Amino acid sequence: MSELKTVRDFVRYAITQFKSAPIYYGHGTTNAEDEAWWLVLGFLKLPLTERETFLNAELTQEEQAGLTKLIKRRIEEKIPVAYLLNEAYLGGLKFYVNENVLIPRSPITELIENHFAPWLPEDEEYMNILDMCTGSGCLAILCAQYFPNATVDAVDISELALDVAQINVSAYKLEDRVNLFKSDLFEALPHKQYQVIISNPPYVDAKDLKEMPAEYGHEPVLGLEAGVDGLDIVRRILSEANKHLLPGGLLFLEVGNSADALEEAYPDLPFTWIDFEHGGDGVFVLQQQDLALIEG
Repeated sequence: MSELKTVRDFVRYAITQFKSAPIYYGHGTTNAEDEAWWLVLGFLKLPLTERETFLNAELTQEEQAGLTKLIKRRIEEKIPVAYLLNEAYLGGLKFYVNENVLIPRSPITELIENHFAPWLPEDEEYMNILDMCTGSGCLAILCAQYFPNATVDAVDISELALDVAQINVSAYKLEDRVNLFKSDLFEALPHKQYQVIISNPPYVDAKDLKEMPAEYGHEPVLGLEAGVDGLDIVRRILSEANKHLLPGGLLFLEVGNSADALEEAYPDLPFTWIDFEHGGDGVFVLQQQDLALIEG
């Protein structure tokens, strides 16, 4: 590997290796080129936005050895780049991640960036938001960034996930507006109601879980597995959300490939399925009065 000396050399090499290997993209990138750039520049702590600036920069021997090892691990162990670097990007923000949390990728990000339009009134600034199953805390932090006058409660059942979320909340200095709770869904939450509840809960059904690419095996099964039809957690959220929403409040919930099973299970609920400009599907919105129909 002594012929590989510059950033350009390693990006080219990584692209070639990734294209010839049976690896899966979908944890931050969709192709070998972007995967290679992210791995190389991320490892070297160089900005992803300035690719051309560092192309001819030469790596130290230590850097060469470390990067060669990571490229090999990405291919042979099928470890997503986000875990190799302990970093992920969502909504233009960088987050710390490890294998105790899912790698951020929810299309709910786009809803937050658009201030939940057209469902949320434009003048709704001072409000409470709940992020259920927060994982790394990324969606809760994005809510705090886009709604600077809001208070965000972020909930997860995993203490290890909340440790990661705390790192990210502290990194963005949001301890005064993002509150973390260890709770089995709503059980340990304070007695308050919210204008908006968002959730990217576990929703992978048994069949899909068995067939997922090896890269998903590095993610916590607790964040993916949701029973035979993928609705074990979703059913609980739907049955309990009404009493935690203010009148006219909104629930935005991601169910991915379990959307068909959900509609079959709740044929009378008026799900509004959201179209996303930047990709993604399986996210619906329901209003508080709709959820009142199924409470309990």
